[in-house]
This record gives sequence, C-alpha cells and structure tokens, in this order.
Amino acid sequence: MEYLELIKVCAGHLHNARRICVLTGAGVSQESGVPTFRDALDGLWARYDPQQLATPQAFRRDPKLVWDWYEYRRQRVRAAQPNPGHSALAALQQRFPTLRIITQNVDDLHERAGSTDVIRLHGNIALSKCSAACRGEPTWVDVNALQDAPEQGPPHCPYCGQLVRPDVVWFGENLPRQQLDRAMQLAQSCDLMLVVGTSGVVSPASTLPSLARRAGALLIEVNPFVSEITPLVRYHIVESSGVALPALVTALDSA
Repeated sequence: MEYLELIKVCAGHLHNARRICVLTGAGVSQESGVPTFRDALDGLWARYDPQQLATPQAFRRDPKLVWDWYEYRRQRVRAAQPNPGHSALAALQQRFPTLRIITQNVDDLHERAGSTDVIRLHGNIALSKCSAACRGEPTWVDVNALQDAPEQGPPHCPYCGQLVRPDVVWFGENLPRQQLDRAMQLAQSCDLMLVVGTSGVVSPASTLPSLARRAGALLIEVNPFVSEITPLVRYHIVESSGVALPALVTALDSA
C-alpha cells in the first residue's frame, strides 16, 4: 500500500474508533534530541555502562555518580522541545477526549506539547523522591527548596534524612503498580492501539500490544524500523512519528 493511501486508511480507522490507546517509546523523544537510554552516554559519561548506573545497587555504591548522571540527563531533557509528533498526539487527544497515552519515556515532552493524563510506566526524570519512601511510595521531594548544594550530590530528604533519588524505574525495580494497572486496563479495553517509536523489547510495556490484540483491538505501528511489535500489527507506517502523526491529523481534518 502506498504511503499516502496507508495514511488515509489509518486515519479512517482512527475516525471510527471509540477507545484509542497510544503506546510511545524512545523513538518519539529521540526526534526531539533526547538520546535513548542506551545512547545517553557521551562526553565524560562515555566510559560508563548505563545499565550499571541505573540500579539501586549503583546508587547505594556511589550516589553522587548516579545523581550527577541523572542531572546531566535532566539538562538534556530541559533543553529539548516537543516535536511535531508530540504535538500531533496532543491534537488527537483534543479530537478524541478518551484517548490516553501510555509512555515508556521519562521526559515530560508529551505534557509540554499539551497531552494530559499521561500514564508513565518508567517514571518522570524531572521529579525526585525519598529513596527510603519514608512517607509512602512515592514521597515527593522538591529539591529546589532544599539547601544541599547540587555539586555535593543527591540532597537529603527533609522528612527522614535519607538520600533523594530520581523518580525513575531502575533495573531490578517494579513498575509503579497504579500506572501499570491502568496501562493494562487501557490495553484490554481499547479498540485501536497506536504503537509509536518503541522497539518492543522492554517488558512489561512490550506485552501491552499483545494484550490489546487479544482483546480484539486493531494495531497501527508508526516506526521507521521493524520492531518486535511489527508482526502483531495490521498496519505499519514506516516513517518517523514527527512526519507520520501530523499526516494522520491532517488526513482526519480533511476527511
């Protein structure tokens, strides 16, 4: 099927859908200049293995090293801007108010583009919490209100004195239960799932398209590459999200 015809067909399915669920991965943010997790090490960080930094054990062993790396990543996110793919998803949510976005990304670009009620499977890198969860999980801490000097490493929790850590899911940790439960419920109740910019190799997020398909949903993938999800989908738009998603919105507007 030719690209423009494929866009038109997929736009038609979106138009007829009653419950749309969107799953986004690193490819969407990469188009805004946010490196993927495994590409996030360059310059002074190039000699480190990200899988050795993003663990509770690494934080206990060298909290300043891990904190500094996440501060570096936070700077990259703050410098980034939502791309046309983010904006197109926000526009789709305006058109379809029940549409919900499930993201594997830890940046806030979906929200900055205008999307609301984003389900975050892997946390939010902009937020910080008590590493001891002294007032429940999560115990949010506003690091900007603390007196600890950033160059000294992670600040201390104002409630219990334990170290503060980024609000991200590290290797060996469980996903936030409420977010995962919502994501699974959305996957099982949608009639159309749009899978955008994810490789489909990170579990349990990678199981959501399978859940949706088993429940009868139509799956559309937007990805310039073949992924682990591709064999499950009915339509694969082989294009970047920053190009394909605005094209879908335009096709809907002209329908």
